[in-house]
Amino acid sequence: MRVTEKGQVTIPKEIRDRLGIVPGSEVDFIASGGGAMLVKIGEASDPAIRDFDDWLERVRGTIDLGGMTTDEFMEFLRGPRDDIDPH
Repeated sequence: MRVTEKGQVTIPKEIRDRLGIVPGSEVDFIASGGGAMLVKIGEASDPAIRDFDDWLERVRGTIDLGGMTTDEFMEFLRGPRDDIDPH
């Protein structure tokens, strides 16, 4: 997709159909790492939101640390601690 001069993008039809996005639907963009996620704003009874919630519940608590320990991963996320002496 290409952003127009007005900052507009076209949501692909497949995504609109899957999420039930129609003219007048409200959506939001959520910054996530180096990108953004499009989220349809709607009721919890909305099937697209249930699909996302179901996926979120399935992946909750799972992460591949690539062999890193929890402490190594926290340092990777936050950077080295400067409030303790490393020696």
